[in-house]
Amino acid sequence: MRPRPAPGADARPGPGKQAGGHNGAARNGRLGSIDWPATLLNGRPIRRRDLIRRPRSSRPEQLWVVIVDASASTRRQGALGKAKGLLLRLFEQAYRQRARIALLHATGNQPQWLWQGRKSATALHHWLQDLGAGGGTPLIEAVRQAAEWQLRRQRLKPGEQQRLLILTDGRLRDWQPLPACACPALLVDLESTSIRLGRAQKLASELGADYRHIDSLLSH
Repeated sequence: MRPRPAPGADARPGPGKQAGGHNGAARNGRLGSIDWPATLLNGRPIRRRDLIRRPRSSRPEQLWVVIVDASASTRRQGALGKAKGLLLRLFEQAYRQRARIALLHATGNQPQWLWQGRKSATALHHWLQDLGAGGGTPLIEAVRQAAEWQLRRQRLKPGEQQRLLILTDGRLRDWQPLPACACPALLVDLESTSIRLGRAQKLASELGADYRHIDSLLSH
């Protein structure tokens, strides 16, 4: 879920070149607030164009949408325990990076939203500690609900950068074709039994998501 930084993304900004300027080239950010110290260092502003505005942050806000399949089949071979270990890492990483979390719990008859676009908090850790497996696998409905919610969210927050993470053992019945994800996605396969159906990998391919098995992630 951690996005790869673009080349030079961690470089420190330095002053540009501007004749007679004390603070380097001014960046014209119409929506930014006025940088009064920089403005006044260039002399008393007379015209609107003399005002120097602070550039808006170039780092987009992050939203990590997480779908957790906690159906009865994830009890096998400690699959759910492994998933909880990975989720703990994820929540801690989201807290450090100030990313927002949207959490959809896929178990029972209907998926349930537990967290929608908020910062990671201790409440998520309490939920994770109490998380158990049981009931059916409404995963396909969860994927559809998440896609609809993400689309509405994107209209409200067009500058937000979304990521999708799906944790499932793929123990599903046949499903109707699904459209590809509208954002970068990763499907983590929890299937750990000796006989594997491989349906999680099929679902990842259909969604256009990257595929990884849980064991390959926890081994690092």
